[in-house]
Amino acid sequence: MGTVKKRSNCLLSSSLDIFGDKWSLLIIRDLMFNNKNTYNDFLKSAEGIATNILASRLKGLEENGLIEKSEHPGSRAKILYRLTPKGIELLPVIIEIHLWAEKYFTIPSGIEPTLKEAKKDREALIKSITKSLMENISL
Repeated sequence: MGTVKKRSNCLLSSSLDIFGDKWSLLIIRDLMFNNKNTYNDFLKSAEGIATNILASRLKGLEENGLIEKSEHPGSRAKILYRLTPKGIELLPVIIEIHLWAEKYFTIPSGIEPTLKEAKKDREALIKSITKSLMENISL
């Protein structure tokens, strides 16, 4: 993936160059909602990402400033990944994708309360989740 080389000046195209592949938003989702923050955590996701693809996507997301890595406090052998403020700013995009998908796919029961909250007051939900994610950055 690497640092983005823009294909055009289109903002959508430039953004998709960073997070528009099959895996990057799933990694961001896992960091935001599923309390996953290590390489092995991501490997255990239901979608079954290959190790070489995972390594490539993590590197690209880091190079583009969406995630950062640090030493894991519990193990010197592990690396801890977390979202940066730039990565956290994708939250509204992910919520909108979920709301769109709700119209066309069967929704897992675990996400129904969040979707209901988003429909009721999207801005309040985004503000609340963003605050929680930002607190994790400053730990």
